[in-house]
Amino acid sequence: MPRRVSLPGASELFRDTKSAKPLSAVPPVPLEPLPPAKQRGSGRVRHEEKITVYVSESELLALEQARLTLRARHGMAVDRGRIVREAIAAALEDLEINGGESDVVRRLKSR
Repeated sequence: MPRRVSLPGASELFRDTKSAKPLSAVPPVPLEPLPPAKQRGSGRVRHEEKITVYVSESELLALEQARLTLRARHGMAVDRGRIVREAIAAALEDLEINGGESDVVRRLKSR
């Protein structure tokens, strides 16, 4: 049984893109910040958006150690992404509540 990769056909590669609406014509969706009490990490759901974050070896090791600590000491089986999403939610909530006095502003100013 030969292994063959299925490639897109010419009609898919050279489709008409002129009839598609340009991105500049799509009106931007206004983003309203969540109230601080409701700002939480998204938890364990399918995520449609993705970013790439580069971390040092020691930061990755600390994140993995935090994951293992949550599992061993607190009985919480969570992945690194969920920890990061919760940390982002906490930082955004702190910024919303404390503004210029928030931990994230203080930490970013010190670097």
